[in-house]
Amino acid sequence: MNVSMQDSFNLGWKMASVLLGRCSPTILRTYSDERRSVAEELIDFDRKWAKMFSAPPRDPSKPDSEGVDPAEFQKYFMKQLRFTAGTETRYAPSLICGKPTYQHLAEGFPIGTRFHSAPVIRLADAKPMHLGHVVKADGRWRLFAFADAEDPAAVTCRLHALCAFLAASPDSPVRKHTPKDADVDSVIDVRAVLQPGHREHAIETMPPFLLPRKGRYGLMDYEKMFCPDLKNGPDIFDERIIDRKRGCMVVVRPDQYVAHVLPLDAYDELATFFGGFMLEA
Repeated sequence: MNVSMQDSFNLGWKMASVLLGRCSPTILRTYSDERRSVAEELIDFDRKWAKMFSAPPRDPSKPDSEGVDPAEFQKYFMKQLRFTAGTETRYAPSLICGKPTYQHLAEGFPIGTRFHSAPVIRLADAKPMHLGHVVKADGRWRLFAFADAEDPAAVTCRLHALCAFLAASPDSPVRKHTPKDADVDSVIDVRAVLQPGHREHAIETMPPFLLPRKGRYGLMDYEKMFCPDLKNGPDIFDERIIDRKRGCMVVVRPDQYVAHVLPLDAYDELATFFGGFMLEA
């Protein structure tokens, strides 16, 4: 149970992506590459854990005595909790995990680890929530665009330019990999996190790409934009150590692991990353 459910989740979304025609079958090879190392780590971990359990506690008054230091036992116990919860796992760079070239833009979202949530306010209705709760296990990729310091309503800001690229450019991974008659976010779900509080923004001035019309009746989706929870805190930009001046993109896999961190204007690198394993619609 420590890793079997994570094994299933890891393999399940990859198989579904291939069967749906979204991804190349080469993505399946990453299952063994990622999960084998986790299994080996678990075996080594359990071996050491069992040895510590069977050993007597070391007498603090006798530093040279045999046994286990209680402080070390406690430290290893805490690590065990993170390991069984899946938060200790970190996948190495691969076809679906980028290199940490731009990790400094979002130090609190380490590439290859689980996407760690933080409190936010939804812009449309001022609802307090956790950003991680919008990430559902539905097989979609997520792209969180953390805004730069400029006004997101201005066409000169990096967030606005990114939305224009994703909406209209023939190189946009959203356009390339989303079926023609499907909702714009059915394959890659793009969300934005703005810097000032929710009272500082007028939703009608935001990029149209973040207010898509979806579904049978073409209703507008107002749930794509969020702001820091400045009342209850902590500020997500501070909590996840995000570069406020430049902002960044955080790409999250369907199994909720961080796949990449990129600058807001790294269009070519974003397209190349998705093009490495996704098929054109």
